[in-house]
Amino acid sequence: MHKLVAWLIGCFAAVSLSLVAQEPARPASGHQAATNNAMSSDAKIKLALSAGPADLTNDAAVVEPGADSKMMQLRAGTNGWVCMAHPEVMCLDKEWQGWTDAWMNKKDPQIKSVGIAYMLKGDKGASNTDPFATAPTATNQWVVSPAHLMVLTPDTDQLAALPTDPNNGGPWVMWKGTKYAHIMVPTVPMPAKAAARK
Repeated sequence: MHKLVAWLIGCFAAVSLSLVAQEPARPASGHQAATNNAMSSDAKIKLALSAGPADLTNDAAVVEPGADSKMMQLRAGTNGWVCMAHPEVMCLDKEWQGWTDAWMNKKDPQIKSVGIAYMLKGDKGASNTDPFATAPTATNQWVVSPAHLMVLTPDTDQLAALPTDPNNGGPWVMWKGTKYAHIMVPTVPMPAKAAARK
């Protein structure tokens, strides 16, 4: 557990330093999301690649969901990472790609090693407690997160000591107690209005 926490702190510090001059982008509104769907392929690729650091995204593939919800490639990659602009702006390593497929199909994720995902443009919001919630309710702790990383670990016991409060000033566990639990690592402070509703 101590090694994981130390790794997270190091990761948090490194990313925070690399983003110190970068203004955090606001999550896309419904209107912006509709605009994203009408964007050119080049614009979608540019937006998708903004989700992670350039040394990673330079060689990443870019995909988008097609009409049948299957992913279509907009650009080939060579480093195993995949980025997308819709439905969220993010870049995923291989562990996260497998996790995402499991989550979308409500299957058990098979996490074999530490996984990393970048969402340096923030997100549109999600329940902190329900992996399949699509809108805020009075009890599902809806959180709109600014720029952050997400971390998977194959040893879910390592999540036990981490908080679930997104406003604790550091990493927290989202969807704790479910098979989709993962660590959220903010790279900028959580704004007060982005706090989870309790």
